[in-house]
Amino acid sequence: VMIVLLLKLCLFAKCGLVNSFTTPSAVRIQQRGGKIRTTASKRVTGGGISNDSVALSMFNFGSGNSKGSVASIPKSNNERDNQAIDAIKAAIKKKPSGKSIPLIECEFPPLGALNKLGDGSLRSTLEAEDANIAFASKLVKGLAPFPFGPKINVFMSSAASNSYVTKAKTKIKGGQVLPLKGGVDEEVLSEKDICVMVTPSTRSDYQIAEKLASSGQVFAVIIVNAFAKDQKSIPSSATMGYFLKPLTYNSQIAGFLIRSYPSEWTVLDAFSKEVLGTFTDDEIRVKNTNTPDLRQSGKLVQSSVDQRAIRARQL
Repeated sequence: VMIVLLLKLCLFAKCGLVNSFTTPSAVRIQQRGGKIRTTASKRVTGGGISNDSVALSMFNFGSGNSKGSVASIPKSNNERDNQAIDAIKAAIKKKPSGKSIPLIECEFPPLGALNKLGDGSLRSTLEAEDANIAFASKLVKGLAPFPFGPKINVFMSSAASNSYVTKAKTKIKGGQVLPLKGGVDEEVLSEKDICVMVTPSTRSDYQIAEKLASSGQVFAVIIVNAFAKDQKSIPSSATMGYFLKPLTYNSQIAGFLIRSYPSEWTVLDAFSKEVLGTFTDDEIRVKNTNTPDLRQSGKLVQSSVDQRAIRARQL
């Protein structure tokens, strides 16, 4: 279908039947949504194609989340991954529209069994590594649909083992997997590239991410499940594209704090799925960081559980 469409466009242009047409990359990506839409990409009228128009067509990912949409609790890891990828795409799309958001963060529990995240066992560590690589592989495919997507550079933490890097190179297709040990060879990067950093964990990892984003050397930098992060690791200029945090009360998951860009930070009851409250970046983030303060979210969930218990006793 793609080839036939391009041949028809070329034929029409040659015959003088059309004076302008969308770039092939725009056509390819627009078709993914089931419709052909040309409003988001700049028209080509015989002159060259500007970098901005190419970027716009590259990142026309489809409708995604609409502004003001409400986050929802994912029912499975696959649904969570899809939510995260859609949110990241929405954050990337914001850049060519005028407001630059080159540094995007994505944070969620990689394993469904939450008690495995902190038990310190080798098995749990390996399972978490596999889960992060699996998500990175999905993300690369979602950001760079072959053959018209941007080049994706997947950077592994400078603290990552050789076996982990090798595993990532085997599993992640469609992107160039590079270790951060020894820094980044800036000559291999271009301003249209997207860099995905999988579980950065050292100060140098975070410094590289911030430098790449602030210098304009690449189109966007995405941090996936930052590890050993402190308040200085990621600046407040970053955007939390996707955030999923289970909130516990009485040793049970009672709610969730979710941020799925462009929606606001949303607190949901785990049982009723009711929205308990929403927050803007300024209202919830710890000052000068990209990290949310969980205290108010926890209080909302606690109050919801207590009120439900009171109602149950009154029956």
